[in-house]
Amino acid sequence: MFVAVRTQSSFAPHLAAAGLAVGLAAWLGASPTEWCMVTLGIGLVLMAEVFNTSIEAMAKAVGRYPDDNLRDALDIASGGVMAAVFTAVVLACIVFGPKLWTLLG
Repeated sequence: MFVAVRTQSSFAPHLAAAGLAVGLAAWLGASPTEWCMVTLGIGLVLMAEVFNTSIEAMAKAVGRYPDDNLRDALDIASGGVMAAVFTAVVLACIVFGPKLWTLLG
């Protein structure tokens, strides 16, 4: 994972969002269950991004020519990252939404 984080710029926004989520959870006084949801969301996104990065590396190793199967594999892996991000956003809304609504309203 450390190689992926060092070599792939796509991790920067995920790590920034993870830091924001951890900071927000601490500031809002998240319960142990809420911390578990935040941790699972962060882990899910980072895991998906690591798998996507590994598939990209394998695609580069296999060939550099346009290939429909390689393109599809890369698109599917990217879709997996997007699904993980969407899930993490839903979890964030569940955890942070009511607390923020109370503070703002």
